[in-house]
Amino acid sequence: MLVTLAAGVFSATPAGAQTYPSKPVRIITANSPGGTSDIFVRALGDELQKRWGQPVIIENRSGGGMNIAGRACADAPNDGYTICILPNETLTLNQFTYKSIPFDPAKDFEPITNAFINTQVLVVSAALNVSSLDELAALSKAKPGTLSYSALAIPMQITMERWKQKTGADLVSVPSRGGGDIVTGLLTGTTPVAIVGLPNFITHIRSGAVKALAVDSETRSALFPDVPTLNELGFPNLAPVYFGFVAPAGTPKPIIEKLHDEISRIGTEPSFRQKRLIDIGIQPVFDTPEQFARYLEEQRTNAARLIQESGFQAR
Repeated sequence: MLVTLAAGVFSATPAGAQTYPSKPVRIITANSPGGTSDIFVRALGDELQKRWGQPVIIENRSGGGMNIAGRACADAPNDGYTICILPNETLTLNQFTYKSIPFDPAKDFEPITNAFINTQVLVVSAALNVSSLDELAALSKAKPGTLSYSALAIPMQITMERWKQKTGADLVSVPSRGGGDIVTGLLTGTTPVAIVGLPNFITHIRSGAVKALAVDSETRSALFPDVPTLNELGFPNLAPVYFGFVAPAGTPKPIIEKLHDEISRIGTEPSFRQKRLIDIGIQPVFDTPEQFARYLEEQRTNAARLIQESGFQAR
Protein backbone atom coordinates (compact mmCIF):
# COMPACT_ATOMS: atom_id res chain seq x y z
CA MET A 1 0.00 0.00 0.00
CA LEU A 2 2.81 2.42 0.86
CA VAL A 3 4.51 1.76 -2.49
CA THR A 4 1.26 2.42 -4.37
CA LEU A 5 0.66 5.66 -2.55
CA ALA A 6 4.19 6.86 -3.16
CA ALA A 7 3.89 6.11 -6.85
CA GLY A 8 0.61 8.01 -6.98
CA VAL A 9 2.12 11.07 -5.33
CA PHE A 10 5.11 10.97 -7.64
CA SER A 11 2.95 10.72 -10.77
CA ALA A 12 1.04 13.83 -9.77
CA THR A 13 4.17 15.98 -9.62
CA PRO A 14 5.85 17.84 -12.51
CA ALA A 15 8.83 15.53 -12.06
CA GLY A 16 6.53 12.57 -12.63
CA ALA A 17 5.28 14.14 -15.83
CA GLN A 18 8.87 14.67 -16.99
CA THR A 19 9.60 10.94 -16.79
CA TYR A 20 6.22 10.01 -18.32
CA PRO A 21 5.72 7.68 -20.06
CA SER A 22 7.99 5.01 -18.63
CA LYS A 23 5.94 2.07 -19.93
CA PRO A 24 3.45 1.31 -22.76
CA VAL A 25 0.49 3.65 -23.20
CA ARG A 26 -2.93 2.33 -24.19
CA ILE A 27 -5.31 4.36 -26.36
CA ILE A 28 -8.94 3.24 -26.40
CA THR A 29 -10.99 4.08 -29.47
CA ALA A 30 -14.76 3.69 -29.86
CA ASN A 31 -14.35 2.83 -33.55
CA SER A 32 -13.89 -0.63 -35.00
CA PRO A 33 -10.70 -1.30 -37.00
CA GLY A 34 -10.68 0.77 -40.15
CA GLY A 35 -13.01 3.43 -38.76
CA THR A 36 -12.13 7.12 -39.02
CA SER A 37 -10.78 7.59 -35.51
CA ASP A 38 -9.05 4.19 -35.61
CA ILE A 39 -7.06 5.09 -38.73
CA PHE A 40 -6.21 8.51 -37.32
CA VAL A 41 -5.18 7.31 -33.86
CA ARG A 42 -2.96 4.56 -35.28
CA ALA A 43 -1.06 7.15 -37.31
CA LEU A 44 -0.86 9.39 -34.26
CA GLY A 45 0.22 6.43 -32.10
CA ASP A 46 3.12 5.71 -34.45
CA GLU A 47 4.34 9.28 -34.02
CA LEU A 48 3.91 9.21 -30.23
CA GLN A 49 5.85 5.97 -30.08
CA LYS A 50 8.74 7.58 -31.94
CA ARG A 51 8.77 10.53 -29.53
CA TRP A 52 8.35 8.56 -26.34
CA GLY A 53 10.35 5.44 -27.08
CA GLN A 54 7.49 3.47 -25.55
CA PRO A 55 4.90 1.23 -27.25
CA VAL A 56 1.50 2.79 -27.93
CA ILE A 57 -1.22 0.15 -27.99
CA ILE A 58 -4.50 0.88 -29.78
CA GLU A 59 -7.49 -0.91 -28.27
CA ASN A 60 -10.75 -0.99 -30.23
CA ARG A 61 -13.80 -1.05 -27.95
CA SER A 62 -16.59 -0.53 -30.47
CA GLY A 63 -20.29 -1.27 -30.08
CA GLY A 64 -23.03 -0.48 -27.62
CA GLY A 65 -23.74 2.86 -29.26
CA MET A 66 -20.18 3.97 -28.36
CA ASN A 67 -20.91 3.28 -24.68
CA ILE A 68 -18.59 0.29 -24.39
CA ALA A 69 -15.55 2.48 -25.01
CA GLY A 70 -16.90 5.09 -22.61
CA ARG A 71 -17.17 2.60 -19.79
CA ALA A 72 -13.75 1.09 -20.53
CA CYS A 73 -12.22 4.55 -20.39
CA ALA A 74 -14.05 5.59 -17.21
CA ASP A 75 -13.06 2.36 -15.44
CA ALA A 76 -9.38 2.51 -16.44
CA PRO A 77 -6.63 3.49 -13.96
CA ASN A 78 -6.05 7.25 -13.85
CA ASP A 79 -2.27 7.02 -14.03
CA GLY A 80 -1.91 8.43 -17.54
CA TYR A 81 -1.24 5.07 -19.16
CA THR A 82 -4.76 4.82 -20.59
CA ILE A 83 -6.15 7.62 -22.73
CA CYS A 84 -9.13 7.52 -25.05
CA ILE A 85 -10.37 9.06 -28.26
CA LEU A 86 -14.16 9.25 -27.98
CA PRO A 87 -16.88 10.72 -30.21
CA ASN A 88 -19.68 13.16 -29.47
CA GLU A 89 -22.08 10.26 -28.84
CA THR A 90 -20.04 9.09 -25.86
CA LEU A 91 -19.07 12.48 -24.48
CA THR A 92 -22.21 14.59 -24.89
CA LEU A 93 -25.11 12.83 -26.60
CA ASN A 94 -25.76 9.36 -25.22
CA GLN A 95 -26.71 10.54 -21.76
CA PHE A 96 -29.83 12.01 -23.39
CA THR A 97 -30.59 9.23 -25.89
CA TYR A 98 -30.27 6.26 -23.51
CA LYS A 99 -32.28 5.70 -20.36
CA SER A 100 -29.03 4.90 -18.60
CA ILE A 101 -25.35 4.61 -19.48
CA PRO A 102 -22.59 2.97 -17.39
CA PHE A 103 -20.55 6.14 -16.85
CA ASP A 104 -21.01 9.85 -16.21
CA PRO A 105 -19.54 11.80 -19.15
CA ALA A 106 -19.43 15.03 -17.13
CA LYS A 107 -17.52 13.51 -14.18
CA ASP A 108 -15.62 10.44 -15.36
CA PHE A 109 -13.23 12.02 -17.88
CA GLU A 110 -10.45 14.60 -17.95
CA PRO A 111 -10.48 16.53 -21.25
CA ILE A 112 -7.18 16.60 -23.15
CA THR A 113 -8.01 18.04 -26.56
CA ASN A 114 -10.73 17.97 -29.20
CA ALA A 115 -8.80 16.39 -32.07
CA PHE A 116 -11.10 16.91 -35.03
CA ILE A 117 -14.60 17.37 -36.40
CA ASN A 118 -15.66 14.66 -38.83
CA THR A 119 -17.54 16.30 -41.69
CA GLN A 120 -20.73 14.43 -42.57
CA VAL A 121 -21.82 14.13 -46.19
CA LEU A 122 -25.24 13.31 -47.64
CA VAL A 123 -24.64 10.98 -50.55
CA VAL A 124 -26.81 9.02 -52.97
CA SER A 125 -26.15 6.18 -55.35
CA ALA A 126 -25.36 7.44 -58.84
CA ALA A 127 -28.03 5.01 -60.07
CA LEU A 128 -30.71 7.31 -58.62
CA ASN A 129 -29.66 9.98 -61.14
CA VAL A 130 -30.36 12.91 -58.81
CA SER A 131 -28.13 15.93 -58.29
CA SER A 132 -29.81 17.84 -55.47
CA LEU A 133 -31.92 17.42 -52.37
CA ASP A 134 -34.92 18.78 -54.28
CA GLU A 135 -34.50 16.13 -56.95
CA LEU A 136 -34.13 13.43 -54.28
CA ALA A 137 -37.34 14.58 -52.60
CA ALA A 138 -39.19 14.55 -55.93
CA LEU A 139 -37.92 11.04 -56.76
CA SER A 140 -38.90 9.69 -53.34
CA LYS A 141 -42.41 11.09 -53.69
CA ALA A 142 -42.72 9.57 -57.16
CA LYS A 143 -41.73 6.17 -55.70
CA PRO A 144 -43.24 6.21 -52.21
CA GLY A 145 -41.94 3.67 -49.72
CA THR A 146 -39.21 2.34 -52.02
CA LEU A 147 -36.17 4.43 -51.03
CA SER A 148 -34.26 4.06 -47.79
CA TYR A 149 -31.46 5.92 -46.03
CA SER A 150 -28.93 5.30 -43.26
CA ALA A 151 -27.43 7.80 -40.83
CA LEU A 152 -25.11 6.79 -38.00
CA ALA A 153 -25.18 10.02 -35.98
CA ILE A 154 -28.47 10.78 -34.22
CA PRO A 155 -28.29 14.53 -35.07
CA MET A 156 -28.00 13.53 -38.72
CA GLN A 157 -31.03 11.24 -38.35
CA ILE A 158 -32.95 14.15 -36.88
CA THR A 159 -31.79 16.40 -39.74
CA MET A 160 -33.01 13.87 -42.30
CA GLU A 161 -36.37 13.53 -40.59
CA ARG A 162 -36.78 17.33 -40.50
CA TRP A 163 -35.92 17.47 -44.19
CA LYS A 164 -38.56 14.82 -44.88
CA GLN A 165 -41.17 16.76 -42.91
CA LYS A 166 -40.35 20.02 -44.66
CA THR A 167 -40.30 18.61 -48.20
CA GLY A 168 -42.69 15.67 -47.97
CA ALA A 169 -39.90 13.32 -49.03
CA ASP A 170 -40.69 9.62 -48.57
CA LEU A 171 -37.62 7.71 -47.39
CA VAL A 172 -37.44 4.94 -44.80
CA SER A 173 -34.71 5.04 -42.13
CA VAL A 174 -32.65 1.84 -42.00
CA PRO A 175 -30.37 1.13 -39.01
CA SER A 176 -26.72 0.36 -39.66
CA ARG A 177 -23.87 -1.12 -37.65
CA GLY A 178 -21.19 1.21 -38.98
CA GLY A 179 -19.68 3.17 -41.82
CA GLY A 180 -18.57 0.01 -43.64
CA ASP A 181 -22.14 -1.29 -43.72
CA ILE A 182 -23.39 2.04 -45.02
CA VAL A 183 -20.81 2.09 -47.81
CA THR A 184 -21.76 -1.46 -48.84
CA GLY A 185 -25.48 -0.68 -48.76
CA LEU A 186 -25.07 2.40 -50.89
CA LEU A 187 -22.74 0.83 -53.45
CA THR A 188 -25.01 -2.21 -53.86
CA GLY A 189 -28.11 -0.04 -53.98
CA THR A 190 -29.87 -1.74 -51.09
CA THR A 191 -29.78 1.52 -49.12
CA PRO A 192 -29.15 4.16 -51.79
CA VAL A 193 -29.11 7.26 -49.56
CA ALA A 194 -26.83 7.94 -46.59
CA ILE A 195 -25.45 10.68 -44.41
CA VAL A 196 -22.16 9.64 -42.85
CA GLY A 197 -18.55 10.72 -42.37
CA LEU A 198 -17.00 12.15 -45.53
CA PRO A 199 -13.82 10.00 -45.29
CA ASN A 200 -15.96 6.91 -46.02
CA PHE A 201 -16.96 8.18 -49.44
CA ILE A 202 -14.19 10.38 -50.87
CA THR A 203 -12.96 7.68 -53.26
CA HIS A 204 -16.49 6.75 -54.34
CA ILE A 205 -17.50 10.37 -54.92
CA ARG A 206 -14.43 10.91 -57.08
CA SER A 207 -15.09 7.72 -59.03
CA GLY A 208 -18.67 8.77 -59.76
CA ALA A 209 -20.17 5.75 -58.02
CA VAL A 210 -22.01 8.05 -55.63
CA LYS A 211 -23.14 11.66 -55.74
CA ALA A 212 -22.57 14.08 -52.87
CA LEU A 213 -25.57 16.37 -52.30
CA ALA A 214 -24.57 18.27 -49.14
CA VAL A 215 -22.07 18.47 -46.28
CA ASP A 216 -22.75 19.45 -42.66
CA SER A 217 -19.67 21.66 -42.18
CA GLU A 218 -19.92 25.41 -41.62
CA THR A 219 -18.23 26.05 -44.97
CA ARG A 220 -17.98 23.96 -48.11
CA SER A 221 -15.37 21.22 -48.14
CA ALA A 222 -12.16 22.15 -49.91
CA LEU A 223 -12.21 18.65 -51.41
CA PHE A 224 -15.63 19.16 -53.02
CA PRO A 225 -16.23 22.91 -53.30
CA ASP A 226 -19.24 22.44 -55.58
CA VAL A 227 -21.17 20.56 -52.89
CA PRO A 228 -23.35 22.93 -50.81
CA THR A 229 -23.60 22.88 -47.04
CA LEU A 230 -26.78 21.77 -45.34
CA ASN A 231 -26.97 25.24 -43.83
CA GLU A 232 -27.07 26.79 -47.31
CA LEU A 233 -30.01 24.54 -48.08
CA GLY A 234 -31.90 25.57 -44.98
CA PHE A 235 -30.89 22.77 -42.63
CA PRO A 236 -28.33 24.03 -40.08
CA ASN A 237 -25.86 21.66 -38.45
CA LEU A 238 -27.58 20.54 -35.25
CA ALA A 239 -24.54 19.00 -33.56
CA PRO A 240 -21.06 18.46 -35.00
CA VAL A 241 -19.58 14.97 -35.04
CA TYR A 242 -16.29 15.36 -33.20
CA PHE A 243 -13.65 13.06 -31.73
CA GLY A 244 -11.77 14.17 -28.64
CA PHE A 245 -9.03 12.82 -26.40
CA VAL A 246 -9.85 12.31 -22.73
CA ALA A 247 -8.33 10.43 -19.81
CA PRO A 248 -9.98 8.80 -16.78
CA ALA A 249 -11.00 11.31 -14.12
CA GLY A 250 -8.23 12.06 -11.66
CA THR A 251 -5.39 11.68 -14.13
CA PRO A 252 -2.72 14.13 -12.86
CA LYS A 253 -2.88 17.55 -14.48
CA PRO A 254 0.84 17.64 -15.43
CA ILE A 255 0.32 14.44 -17.41
CA ILE A 256 -2.85 15.84 -19.04
CA GLU A 257 -0.84 18.89 -20.09
CA LYS A 258 1.99 16.78 -21.47
CA LEU A 259 -0.45 14.61 -23.41
CA HIS A 260 -2.11 17.71 -24.83
CA ASP A 261 1.21 19.19 -25.87
CA GLU A 262 2.41 15.99 -27.55
CA ILE A 263 -0.86 15.20 -29.34
CA SER A 264 -1.36 18.78 -30.50
CA ARG A 265 2.22 19.09 -31.69
CA ILE A 266 1.79 16.05 -33.91
CA GLY A 267 -1.72 17.00 -35.04
CA THR A 268 -0.69 20.49 -36.10
CA GLU A 269 2.53 19.44 -37.84
CA PRO A 270 1.88 20.53 -41.46
CA SER A 271 2.51 17.23 -43.28
CA PHE A 272 0.63 15.12 -40.71
CA ARG A 273 -2.24 17.63 -40.61
CA GLN A 274 -2.55 17.61 -44.40
CA LYS A 275 -2.24 13.87 -44.97
CA ARG A 276 -4.11 12.51 -41.97
CA LEU A 277 -6.84 15.12 -41.63
CA ILE A 278 -7.42 17.69 -44.36
CA ASP A 279 -6.90 15.35 -47.32
CA ILE A 280 -9.65 13.03 -46.03
CA GLY A 281 -12.16 15.75 -45.23
CA ILE A 282 -11.54 16.04 -41.49
CA GLN A 283 -11.43 19.44 -39.77
CA PRO A 284 -8.50 19.67 -37.29
CA VAL A 285 -9.14 21.35 -33.91
CA PHE A 286 -6.54 20.49 -31.22
CA ASP A 287 -7.72 22.98 -28.61
CA THR A 288 -6.53 23.23 -24.99
CA PRO A 289 -7.93 21.07 -22.16
CA GLU A 290 -9.75 24.13 -20.80
CA GLN A 291 -11.25 25.02 -24.18
CA PHE A 292 -12.31 21.42 -24.73
CA ALA A 293 -13.95 21.29 -21.29
CA ARG A 294 -16.02 24.38 -22.12
CA TYR A 295 -16.90 22.95 -25.54
CA LEU A 296 -18.14 19.74 -23.92
CA GLU A 297 -20.38 21.72 -21.56
CA GLU A 298 -21.81 23.69 -24.50
CA GLN A 299 -22.40 20.52 -26.52
CA ARG A 300 -24.19 18.80 -23.62
CA THR A 301 -26.52 21.76 -23.28
CA ASN A 302 -27.11 21.71 -27.03
CA ALA A 303 -27.70 17.94 -27.04
CA ALA A 304 -30.25 18.13 -24.22
CA ARG A 305 -32.21 20.80 -26.10
CA LEU A 306 -31.94 18.99 -29.45
CA ILE A 307 -33.19 15.67 -28.11
CA GLN A 308 -36.05 17.31 -26.21
CA GLU A 309 -37.19 19.38 -29.20
CA SER A 310 -36.97 16.41 -31.59
CA GLY A 311 -39.13 14.17 -29.45
CA PHE A 312 -36.50 11.43 -29.66
CA GLN A 313 -37.36 8.63 -27.26
CA ALA A 314 -34.55 7.40 -25.01
CA ARG A 315 -33.64 3.79 -25.66
